[in-house]
Amino acid sequence: MPGIIKERLFTPGPTPLLLEAQVQTLTATLHHRTEAFRQLMRESLDNLKYFFNTQNDVLIFTSSGTGAMEGAVTNLLSPGERVLVGTAGKFGERWLDLARVYGLEAVKVEASYGNTLNIEEMKRKLESEGPFRAVFVQATETSTGVSHDVKALGALVRELPDTCLVVDGITGLGTTELLPDEWGLDVVIGGSQKALMIPPGLAFASVSEKAWKLMAKSRLPRYYFDFSKERKNLAKGEASYTPATTLVVSLHGALRYIRQLGRENLISNAALLAEATRAAAQAQGLGLFAKGSPANAVTAICAPEGMDSGAIVKEMRVRFGAIIANGQGTMKGHIFRLAHLGYYDVADLFAVIAALEVVLKKLGHRVELGSGVRAAQEVYLQHHS
Repeated sequence: MPGIIKERLFTPGPTPLLLEAQVQTLTATLHHRTEAFRQLMRESLDNLKYFFNTQNDVLIFTSSGTGAMEGAVTNLLSPGERVLVGTAGKFGERWLDLARVYGLEAVKVEASYGNTLNIEEMKRKLESEGPFRAVFVQATETSTGVSHDVKALGALVRELPDTCLVVDGITGLGTTELLPDEWGLDVVIGGSQKALMIPPGLAFASVSEKAWKLMAKSRLPRYYFDFSKERKNLAKGEASYTPATTLVVSLHGALRYIRQLGRENLISNAALLAEATRAAAQAQGLGLFAKGSPANAVTAICAPEGMDSGAIVKEMRVRFGAIIANGQGTMKGHIFRLAHLGYYDVADLFAVIAALEVVLKKLGHRVELGSGVRAAQEVYLQHHS
């Protein structure tokens, strides 16, 4: 007879929920057109600036992160304008899809899955095939576990007064050092179900003064995702349309927790877990999918030769209630992904690595029990000697 199996999320979104934030929503009966809610919204916006590490405006929308991505496109561009897209995975390809839908001319710089973008190639495209109104890129490509050098890209775009750099930071925020103001990241997109540790349903966008000026010239249609309208209403502590009030209350609690914890400590936690996971995977005889610049948000691990990664994902869920992510698109069946963003600690990591060893052994992979856990423990001790 099977014992208790407690489900635990190890996916790169949604992520485990912060208890303090969820408790706050249980007593949330605020109406969104009251002064109490306006005050809560103002405090959340101020703390979002801390989380984003910026003095720029940060907007809130009731949507998934993709909604704010689409809003960045429609608010910055006019029909037929040219954009430069850096893509190395499924989420980079989303920028291409959005450009196509809105009739933009997209020039692509592509890296194969598992690799990071070549910034020198981005530079050559900017110099030889411009002008571009916007450059679109991911801080972290969640589908492959790779991070991109948005700092170097920001230095290039900063010199172009009529071009904005738009960064999908949905899994980069809270896991990777990002300095939007210093690096020239004009629009940074975020989502609630990642490092913020609350349910899906809120999207965020920080917007620089350079971006606001270029948005004033944009002629693409928009209605719900109208950044200027949202900026005006949020200045009063209100959303343009009915917000997801309970999620905003939950956000308020999560941001307060992050402020107490310290943004840098949230990031260093993800970095430690990612480093320990990479060490554990290699000790178990597994390959890492990301080459050159692995992300802190998520680690993509290659399944053993001849083994479908879907079998690993299934066994982890059935045996241990551990929900991990399969590969996406052409990577499905070849890699699996373990997340490190948000409300995870090192004890969670030790447990999931131990479970993974049992699953690998049951599926026929030759692995010494305890080898991955030992490697993860050694990384922990190096950082906490």
